[in-house]
Amino acid sequence: MAVGITAIGSYVPYWRIERKTIGQAWSRGSMKGEKSVGNTDEDSLTMGVESAIRCFTDTNRENIGALLFASNTAPYSEKSTAATIATVCDLAQDIFTADLSGSTKAGANALKLAFGLAGTKDVLVTASDTRAGWPKSDQEQLFGDAAASVVVGTDGIIAELVDTYSVNNEIIDVWRNTGEQYINYGEGRFIMDNGYTAAMKKAVAGILKKSGKTAAEFSKIILSTPGMKDGDGIAKKNGFTPEQMQNNFMLEVGNSGAAQPLFMLADAIENAKDGDLLLMAAYGNGADAFIFKVTGKVGGLKKHNTVQNSIATKRTLTSYTKYLSFRGHLEAVAGEPFRTFPSNAAYWREGDGILKLIGSKCNCCGSSIYPVHRICYNCGTKDEFKKVNLSGRTAKVFTYSIDNLAGSSEDPVVVQTVADDAEGFRYYLIMTDFEQKEVAIGQEVEFTFRKMYIGGNYVNYYWKCRPVKRGGAQ
Repeated sequence: MAVGITAIGSYVPYWRIERKTIGQAWSRGSMKGEKSVGNTDEDSLTMGVESAIRCFTDTNRENIGALLFASNTAPYSEKSTAATIATVCDLAQDIFTADLSGSTKAGANALKLAFGLAGTKDVLVTASDTRAGWPKSDQEQLFGDAAASVVVGTDGIIAELVDTYSVNNEIIDVWRNTGEQYINYGEGRFIMDNGYTAAMKKAVAGILKKSGKTAAEFSKIILSTPGMKDGDGIAKKNGFTPEQMQNNFMLEVGNSGAAQPLFMLADAIENAKDGDLLLMAAYGNGADAFIFKVTGKVGGLKKHNTVQNSIATKRTLTSYTKYLSFRGHLEAVAGEPFRTFPSNAAYWREGDGILKLIGSKCNCCGSSIYPVHRICYNCGTKDEFKKVNLSGRTAKVFTYSIDNLAGSSEDPVVVQTVADDAEGFRYYLIMTDFEQKEVAIGQEVEFTFRKMYIGGNYVNYYWKCRPVKRGGAQ
């Protein structure tokens, strides 16, 4: 029975910083391009949710029987992020969830496991990272934040799995000790020659030999890379041409860790045609390689949230100190605190509204209510409603208020928003990723899962709204 990828989703944060801004702050040279930066209310979990939900434009969440989350920067050292993402995505409770980490090929590891798990039910693989390089280091300029997801199944395949091949390579080249914030690197030439280059060369050559295919048969080769062009030599040594190299997005996004190979794969599939062969290899103390054959169903992909659209929608941070504050590397003066007292019991009990963005539709009078109300405020009936998932909808701003002092000191403006959707559901949410001058009544917004604050020594998440952007610099 054939198995392969049936849906894809990707996400790049709204904010970017040019590498020359980082270099100038340290009076050192800078690399070309820019990198993506998660907002103050984003982390690997929220970005993973973004990319996962985007898969549901091409597949049904009811088909998902397992969720694998890959990241080296999960919000908790001990607590399942996969379980949270599955709940936020409103997946069934009787599914398998697992978290993978430990190397930059964690996303590829999850993908390989998914092919073994897929059968009567599909597997959702989500990879997301927000890695931090030491200030003034090359990695500070190279690392970018992003997420990518794929659904693996046996029905509706857009990219069929042809073959896989893996190699193991123990070397202390890239590591982060428990409790540390920044990534450590060994001596450059040593770790490249004996780590990345050795493993990737073996993986690519190995899968070509195993499959009996030649480089000329492939439309694209997709190679994860720690730097700007480290994959070029691997491709050339195995007979690939520059035209076959998949864009690694190092100039636009940066090295997104566990998400990088799946992010590149998503773009390759979005721009592929029926019959194209794709070779992907991901590095991390060894390498995993895959061959995919694109099917005719790729033409049916909905193209609203493509990799290219995500990259094109952006706003630039012009201050290095604000970047440090955004990433939590530099603590600014505390802003207005949330006057709330978190309860993990209430958080669990009200999960439908807090995590899933579930509303209710009255069976008697048809009233649309968010969050779920057991008693309809229009006709007064009790427990006569059906639940409705609202996360993929858009709405229009009905009214709003702007408070210039309510937020944190580095991002003080808070837009309290009331918005209505086409079915009559009304939402009261905070707006994020906005330009203050563009906020207006009638503005179209969509929903995004974000961090709210740290309380009770755990992260409190909730939904926010953001302006709908069709692609393009802001």
